[in-house]
Amino acid sequence: MKKRFGIDIDGTVTCPTSLIPFINKAFDMNITYEEITQYDLTPFVNVPSDEFASWFSENEPMIYQGSPIASGAKKALDKWKRAHELFFISARGPHLLDVTKQWFIDHNLTFHHIELIGSHDKVETTKKHNIDIFFEDKHDNAVAIHEECRIPVILFNTPYNQDPIPNGVIRVHNWNEALNWVDNWLRQQENSYQTALS
Repeated sequence: MKKRFGIDIDGTVTCPTSLIPFINKAFDMNITYEEITQYDLTPFVNVPSDEFASWFSENEPMIYQGSPIASGAKKALDKWKRAHELFFISARGPHLLDVTKQWFIDHNLTFHHIELIGSHDKVETTKKHNIDIFFEDKHDNAVAIHEECRIPVILFNTPYNQDPIPNGVIRVHNWNEALNWVDNWLRQQENSYQTALS
């Protein structure tokens, strides 16, 4: 039974530590991944928020080109790519589509659709594409998608998403855990489908 997977990119398919070396180099800092305890990075840097936003906007293409893939992501995505549809939905701006597609090509990752919505609100895009399950690292996104779309959301555990989660948002520590949970979920879906047919 084919499912449509909605998958965030940054901090989910890319390693959540990706941005740290760029910040440390640009602002002569030495912050660690474990210190990043909230999604908004401006409190952790030593420059005004508008200056940081300007730096990030200018350097986005280079950062995304240089982001390493999360450990285990390729194995999981390769397993699902033939039987299911992989829709990558990201808050990146649409002007970064070519850079994003090239990163997927460089890492030999299959995508059936990439949508860069320029906003962290992914609920409407999730509904528009009839997504069956979502993969995310941003806490409020995961909760909103689950509660408004009534689908399971896999939340990749990070220091910045430690708030409580409702049932239906599943916290995993890596892509291997995600793979195991999703494969069990797919078996349950298939069994329910077969039971309904009989």
